Order: sequence, then C-alpha cells, then structure tokens
Amino acid sequence: MVAPPDNDVLWARALHVTHNGSPALTGVSLGVREGEILAVSGPRGSGKTTLLRCLSGQLLPQQGEVWFNSSPVHTMGPLVRERLRRDRFGWIDPEPHLVPELTAWENVALPLMLRGGSHRSAKPAAQEWLERLDIGGCARKRPHALLQAERQRVAVARALVTTPSVIFADEPTAPLHRADRAHVLRTLTTAARSHGITVVLATHDPELAALADRAVTLLDGRRVKTVHLPDTDAPPGPGPAAGAARASEAGTAPGAGPGAGPGPSDAEGRAACSLSV
Repeated sequence: MVAPPDNDVLWARALHVTHNGSPALTGVSLGVREGEILAVSGPRGSGKTTLLRCLSGQLLPQQGEVWFNSSPVHTMGPLVRERLRRDRFGWIDPEPHLVPELTAWENVALPLMLRGGSHRSAKPAAQEWLERLDIGGCARKRPHALLQAERQRVAVARALVTTPSVIFADEPTAPLHRADRAHVLRTLTTAARSHGITVVLATHDPELAALADRAVTLLDGRRVKTVHLPDTDAPPGPGPAAGAARASEAGTAPGAGPGAGPGPSDAEGRAACSLSV
C-alpha cells in the first residue's frame, strides 16, 4: 500500500469495480487537489457515478485504494465511513432526495443537526443558503409543494450548509432548465472557491465540464484521452504518425498486417478516437 501525494485531498489508485459481472471501473487512478473543482466527464454508463461513490466511501472497490487526507478509505469499517461522509463530505444527486415530512429549511439544516448542532444555530445557516440560491421564500414549504428545480436547489443548499471538505456532485443540474443550471452552478462554484471546498463533479455536459479547473474523461469504465484524427479526405503523409492515424481509423494497430479492413465508414473514420491513458 502506497501513501498518496501530500497535496492531494483525494487519491485513488487502480480501482476495479464490477456490477453483476460487468466491469464498471477498470484500473482507474486519479488525484484531486485541495480546493480543486474536478469534472469527471463521459457518456452515460461510463462509470462516473461508480467512481464518485468509491471516492466518497459509499462503495468499496473490489480492487484498488482510495485515500482522503492520507487516510485509507478502502480499509475503513462501515461506521467510520458513514461518519466520514456525514462530517467531511457533501453529496448532490441527479434527483433531489428530500425528507418529505420536513420543510425546505429543515431539509437543508438536517446535516448540521445530525452533527449535533442546535435548532437555533442551524436555521439561520439553512436560510442563508436558501437565499443564496434564490429560494428563501420556499423555506417553510414541504417538498411536495416545491417545483422540481426548487427541490434540486434545496438539495444543493443541503450539501453546502456544512461547508464540507469535499462535495461530490453527480449530474447536479440534470433536472434543471438552462437558466436554473447557470445560477446553481455559479453558486456552487463560487461557494466552493470562497470556502476552499473541493468539488468532484460528474457530468456528460461539456458546458458544465468547462467550468471546472480540470477534467478527466471516462469511457467504458476506463480513463481516456480524446485524440482527433485528421480528415480522411486528405490522406496523411508518410511516417509513423500517419501510419498510426490510418490504423486508428481502420480500428487496428499499425503493422497489424493484411486482412485488417478499413473502418465502417468515412464519417466514423473522421470521428474522435478514445485511447486508454
């Protein structure tokens, strides 16, 4: 077991996870610096949610290591991991999961009270975040009386109210309209930077990923980088780079030999090709 770098608040090495026999993560490694906003991008089903669940201690990988501030999350017992999530992490789901019996401000204040905070101190803190997200007037409403976008803002406020070390945001603006998305993301990123909160943001939206300090991409459970191939209407010149490009378009490695046919179509040949890091 190797200790993580000192400047990484989160660090994962060679994560392997399978769901019902199918690989969800295959050898994924990454580090997240303190105060960084990191986007984990990729299409649906690429392993983004699984990675966030491993990093947050909700899911233990079958193989690999996860560290938070030099503490090995992958060796912690269930109660210690639960305490870690309660005290140090915030989580935002694609769909808001609120307690239906509680008002909006009580839902936001719930993490503070679970930490032992008083009702008197929790209420103004909850109200402040509701105001920042432009839903202060909904504080006394219960979830059934709120619009979907309002419920999602309550969930975002709940994640921010404790000023956690790390917020894991899994497609946090999925249920929101464009204007709502912009405001919620602006609030989330501004709060993170002003309070030194690390954010790990899973998204398949390039506009959301562009707001992050850095992005990593997953495809079929692996970290990848995207290589844009040259237009096949202009054949690449001689040389190893050209040979690699032609082989990538054909779906084969350079020097694969005869019998390796061309790609399915010129359009597909011109598409971006994802290669394992």
